[in-house]
Amino acid sequence: MHSLGILGVGELTEKVVRGLRRGGYTGAIRLSPRNQSRAIALRDHFRCEVMPDNQAVADHSEILILGVRPDVVAQLAEEVSIAPDKTLISLVAGMRLDALARHFPEASIVRAMLSYAAEINSTTVVAYPPNNAVQQLLAPLGASIVLDNENAFELATVAACINGWFYFWLQDLQQWFTDKGMPAEQAKQLVLSNLQDCLASARHNPTMSLEAIGRTIASPGTYTAKGLDALQSQNAASPWTAACDAVLLGLKRES
Repeated sequence: MHSLGILGVGELTEKVVRGLRRGGYTGAIRLSPRNQSRAIALRDHFRCEVMPDNQAVADHSEILILGVRPDVVAQLAEEVSIAPDKTLISLVAGMRLDALARHFPEASIVRAMLSYAAEINSTTVVAYPPNNAVQQLLAPLGASIVLDNENAFELATVAACINGWFYFWLQDLQQWFTDKGMPAEQAKQLVLSNLQDCLASARHNPTMSLEAIGRTIASPGTYTAKGLDALQSQNAASPWTAACDAVLLGLKRES
């Protein structure tokens, strides 16, 4: 089992550590000393080792996870030399392989994208390029999608942002029910359960398009169809596609 080092102990990498331990990973996990209170908590509760500096993390780990903001990468690269036999998993959004390679020229680099649901082993792990060791390491965190081109990976980054937007959309739906008089907790349960029903049906019918599944429900004359007509008359999808376009444009500018 490969040893793992974390360069940048933040919210997301903390959840990765928690998910790996929860999923049965028993290898050594070595942490950057920065964000010390979070690192110490992981040390005490998830059998990690806090190293004296980032170079020590790199020297004593076979696979490294880079979990810092894009504007911190250059500074970290000045502090850390990564040997040719090391694999670096970058969680840095918007930084392409060629840019990462300029900072870490000796490392074998894989880009990965996942969500906070890694903590409960229910995330979607998107990776590029294919790498068996990385795929095996991250597999316990959830479903895997391995891509063979980087442009597709950038689109997957947009999908990761959509994951965050969903919470606000679901909150708005919950609020509609509470405004109409339903208790908040029951409204939340209702909205989440209906979303889960939708996901379960879509996965149960993998050969059908999502629209085709929806059309079987929103058949002519139904209340579902009546509501769908109202949504489409308001171009309800337009703000979502605009948000996706905005993120993709930002990613292209940064790269």
